Amino acid sequence: MRIATWNVNSLNARMPRVESWLESVQPDVLCMQETKLANDAFPALTFQGLGYESFHHGQGQWNGVAILSRIGLDDPAVDFADGGDADTDARIAWATCGGVRVASAYIPNGREPGHDHYHYKLEWLARLRAHLEQSCRADDDVMVLGDFNVAPEDRDVWDIAAFEGATHVTGPERDAFTRVLDWGMVDLFRRQYPDNDGLFTFWDYQAGRFHKRQGMRIDFILATESLAGRAEFVIVDRNARKGEKPSDHAPLLADIAAA
Repeated sequence: MRIATWNVNSLNARMPRVESWLESVQPDVLCMQETKLANDAFPALTFQGLGYESFHHGQGQWNGVAILSRIGLDDPAVDFADGGDADTDARIAWATCGGVRVASAYIPNGREPGHDHYHYKLEWLARLRAHLEQSCRADDDVMVLGDFNVAPEDRDVWDIAAFEGATHVTGPERDAFTRVLDWGMVDLFRRQYPDNDGLFTFWDYQAGRFHKRQGMRIDFILATESLAGRAEFVIVDRNARKGEKPSDHAPLLADIAAA
């Protein structure tokens, strides 16, 4: 199974690039974030023409997540099974694809430490952990993919000094991310490249960050060990960040061997 995650930063703006990428890379499953579309505007028929079933959870010009699959798409769901209030933002979608329970997740940015949105971010990550505990088993095939807006280690940003007083690198955010991993998840990219620094998935549009290699690693493929142990290939497709009108994120993809 080839599975990928990509924060497309507006599907309307990026649709030709997404279509071309799908035809070239041929993932079996693609999780997208920041579609920025209402459900009735999502181009499901176009994706169907490319061989993909789809499930979209959107809210118009903000947020929005989707799962595309050409290996089946069953039991779609949104939000969390923790008994709490429904999330007012469209930030997570679930589906079973080829026997794997998959989530496409767009974690809140946080804006700045201490802001209400920062506390919402920490609560959101805690709810994700609670959902995994209540609805999944760590010995099952489960994957959570998406833009976590957290850089787990200092080496996951281009210069930690540049992030002093900013979100994405604070202790509480990193601790919340670690608690998700501790449920029974593996960061596939870091397992594949345990000793490599300067490997990023996001580069701000401003100041030529991409060409200066001044990025952040904030997009992840997290998988239970039953899948992580079969991961053959994990890569950031930097080529998709180049050219005309790219997203500020690059796709992250992994090949998982059959059991």
